[in-house]
Amino acid sequence: MLEIIIAILVLLGAFFTLVGSIGLVKLPDFFTRLHAPTKATTLGVGAVLLASTLYFSFNTGEISLHEILITLFLFITAPISAHLMAKSAIHIKKNEDKLKKS
Repeated sequence: MLEIIIAILVLLGAFFTLVGSIGLVKLPDFFTRLHAPTKATTLGVGAVLLASTLYFSFNTGEISLHEILITLFLFITAPISAHLMAKSAIHIKKNEDKLKKS
């Protein structure tokens, strides 16, 4: 039963990672392209890391802290980096608009 749960998590993670990657390539502008990988890919990598945590925890009998720490850092840094990139893009666009008016 555990192998089925792990396989489902890996497939779910792969699906969301694929959707995020396709969104990064296919979406029309910067802000929508920024949204796809930060949301879908974070969820995909989180599912794969959860599957890895389950697998190694049940095989070794100990809690796998490496995957838990990676997941924690991923969920902290992805929204912050996306926010900073969006703020920078807004700032650059405002400066370009000012230069066009001059």
